[in-house]
Amino acid sequence: MTTAPRLAVVCLAAAACLASAACVERAETDLPTAEQAESYYEYAEGVEAEIAGNVVRLTIPQPASQLQRGGRLWARVGPYIFLFTEETRQLLTDFPGVAGVRVTTRVGDAQVATALLSRDELPDILWRRSLNIAGRARRDGTRRPTLLEDLVEWGEAHTDFEYNERFLRR
Repeated sequence: MTTAPRLAVVCLAAAACLASAACVERAETDLPTAEQAESYYEYAEGVEAEIAGNVVRLTIPQPASQLQRGGRLWARVGPYIFLFTEETRQLLTDFPGVAGVRVTTRVGDAQVATALLSRDELPDILWRRSLNIAGRARRDGTRRPTLLEDLVEWGEAHTDFEYNERFLRR
């Protein structure tokens, strides 16, 4: 092969490598807008989303009556009800640049609880288990509070979380 064809092959190979790297870089930095993130949780009344770096931050109002009836258990379970959902899983799948999802529950201006689920925390089999635990808690947790306790334990094992002590004293 003469110099000109070799140079053409090298140039084509270099262009292919650059194009491939650009696609990988774009995929790793692909983030939703706040509106796109909110759209995943349309069922949650009053949800607000923002993008902070590469973390989707959701703020969700929690009814004060729920905390009055359910006390500290409902104060702790709030973020996990929204984190361990098919919507969160799909958000992480659709936007590879998202490093995690943080859900914060509030009553009025007061933060009740917050939990951050990192992208790499749950492999597929643990996602299925998460969806199962959370689904049972949402469906039957009012009648069987032990299901809510199971969800809290699961959430605490798989997220970085913080609870407002004011709501845990009840």
